[in-house]
Amino acid sequence: MALPVRQQALYWGLATAVFLVILWYLGHILLPFIVGGAIAYILDPLADRLERLGLPRWAATTIIVLVGIFVLVLAVGIVIPMIIREGSALVQAAPTYFEALRDWLTLRFPDLMEQDGLIRRGLTDLGETIRARGGQLAQQVVAGLFGVVNALVFIVVVPVVAFYLLLDWDNMVARIDELLPRDHVGTVRTVAREIDRTLASFVRGQGTVCLILGTFYSVALMAVGLQFGLVVGAVAGLITFIPYVGALVGGALAIGLALFQFWGDWLSIGLVAAIFAAGQFLEGNILTPKLVGSSVGLHPVGLLFALSAFGSIYGFVGMLVAVPVAAALGVIARFVLARYRDSLLYRGSDRPSDPAGPIE
Repeated sequence: MALPVRQQALYWGLATAVFLVILWYLGHILLPFIVGGAIAYILDPLADRLERLGLPRWAATTIIVLVGIFVLVLAVGIVIPMIIREGSALVQAAPTYFEALRDWLTLRFPDLMEQDGLIRRGLTDLGETIRARGGQLAQQVVAGLFGVVNALVFIVVVPVVAFYLLLDWDNMVARIDELLPRDHVGTVRTVAREIDRTLASFVRGQGTVCLILGTFYSVALMAVGLQFGLVVGAVAGLITFIPYVGALVGGALAIGLALFQFWGDWLSIGLVAAIFAAGQFLEGNILTPKLVGSSVGLHPVGLLFALSAFGSIYGFVGMLVAVPVAAALGVIARFVLARYRDSLLYRGSDRPSDPAGPIE
């Protein structure tokens, strides 16, 4: 005899509360394990593919982890310090750019830029704020990041966790499947597969798109000689997971910098604009359709809300957990809505639901 629905809801609610409490109290301890688990999840398809090519699981896992450590060491030793240096230099140079913008506006639009005008005071105050606090803010961000992450723990723990989880991933999934409630095993498997599809499309697919576009923007901007091209490209690539925002923010920043640096050299300014136009074409017509698919099922607004909510409550660990939680909640919401559409509460009679299906 199955448990009553109310009792099942009580048990699942308690399990959710326990998960949130553990995340609250042990978040700083769980960080390397969450990162290691995320890495194992992302790399599991690659390990499966190497297994199909004839490698044993331990050999495939060892190769993947060693290559990943090499890439990480390369990034920490070369790329990340360059981004930090350029970011700090951009913060330090920002007041100069604001002063140049103020002088240009004063020359072109003297009525708007009168001595006590709102625009002039706003630009002056913004430039002084950046000059006074920009460098300090950059140092605090870097110091806070390393304080939270604890580089030594990451270097030691994360590769070990990722290795063992990746090595035993299929067995863990099988054991979890054995523990599913037998009355609902079919439903749970269906929902879990949909969550996995959503996560795989977003984390693996969109993450690859962000990496490719960030590399493309950075290399192309540095090739045309734009100052701070590396950090602008990295920022544009990092926020590409929000449709159009990466190109708009990165393009506006890059073109603004190009106008100051290349004023009068319209070819260079046009090349900077063309780089972001080409990036948008690649993202919309090649990268996203091939790597992500036509529908991820994770709305950008919902993702931003989850990142903000979990980040404010649980900090950096919450931001890492926000994506899978948002994906799971989205899939569960769609499942509940589908059940609702098939219920008498929605249809009002015993006639079958609309064969056309839900509105896309």
